[in-house]
Amino acid sequence: MSSGSPAQQWARSIDKYAPEIGTLARAAIALIRRQLPGAVELVYDNYNALVIGFGPSERASEAIVSIALYPRCVNLFFLQGAKLSDPEGLLQGNGKQVRRIGLNDAAVLETTAVRTLVSQAVKGSHKAWPRNRRRRMVIRAVSAKQRPRRPGV
Repeated sequence: MSSGSPAQQWARSIDKYAPEIGTLARAAIALIRRQLPGAVELVYDNYNALVIGFGPSERASEAIVSIALYPRCVNLFFLQGAKLSDPEGLLQGNGKQVRRIGLNDAAVLETTAVRTLVSQAVKGSHKAWPRNRRRRMVIRAVSAKQRPRRPGV
């Protein structure tokens, strides 16, 4: 993932996945971008997954949500999810910080419950959210060795 713009590199990375995973991920990212204008998008193409984190700066510790692509699924992670009020019971996991929502359909991101969770995450952020700024993608890491991106490969 070393040549071309960050967006071109990102697109090539998504293309490694099965078409249904790529389509779901692209739709989820588009919806999160609309909810978080001005975000800095941090991309990590790791051994296990392709991850894009959304935050107010280039500091990974300030990211509030991320979308992770795996060979068989796409997840929306709330990086301080344990602190969020979740009356609908959408958040999965029981770690000290992170919670996730498994995405079977990107439309779940448009529900009031998920929009409320994203709003809570922004309000709970330690930094002011720069909504007037143009979003920016930064490729932070690319693992030389990666698990197969498609099931059965």
